[in-house]
Amino acid sequence: MIKNIIFDFGDVFINLDKQIVYREMQRLGGSTQMTPELLELNNLYEVGQISTDQFLEGLSIVYPHASEIEIKEVWNGMLLDFPDERLEFVEAMAKKSEYRLFLLSNTNALHIEHVEQKMGHEKFNRFRNSFEKFYLSHEINLRKPNEDIYRFVLDQNELKAEETFFIDDTKENTDAASNMGIKCWNLLVGQENLLDLNSRL
Repeated sequence: MIKNIIFDFGDVFINLDKQIVYREMQRLGGSTQMTPELLELNNLYEVGQISTDQFLEGLSIVYPHASEIEIKEVWNGMLLDFPDERLEFVEAMAKKSEYRLFLLSNTNALHIEHVEQKMGHEKFNRFRNSFEKFYLSHEINLRKPNEDIYRFVLDQNELKAEETFFIDDTKENTDAASNMGIKCWNLLVGQENLLDLNSRL
């Protein structure tokens, strides 16, 4: 029996344009390929091991023709709209109190600041307050799909894996959670909708 639901954020609640970084690389003087350096920079930033200033400094090497403002615009440009129906859906779930609800997102300080500005403080707080715990990778210094992040959430909240359901748009993440006995939904972006969750439980 499912008692707990863990939600990803990007492309589950908020729509993303993950390809913008690749599209803008060449225009801003970088390689058209995701380099190991850029991947490592992103991973370090997502777990809070480097500051925003250090991250932007690293990106200025990746994008030698870009100003700091342009870099921020590209980086935050992947964050699109947050449909009201998804917010209302999770708020309704929280109000029913049928399940314990958690958010678990690989994100960074720049992105979450931009999301709050874009949504507005009141709406962002409505979203955040729908969850018992709101776990962001850069705050807890862990990231998906590493097993320790799932173990952290389970242990911190005394959750049983077999009673927990996890929704994420990245198969690597759901595969890792599934290997630990967590029931998962690898949501297919553009084909499936969070609002169909009840039929999955």
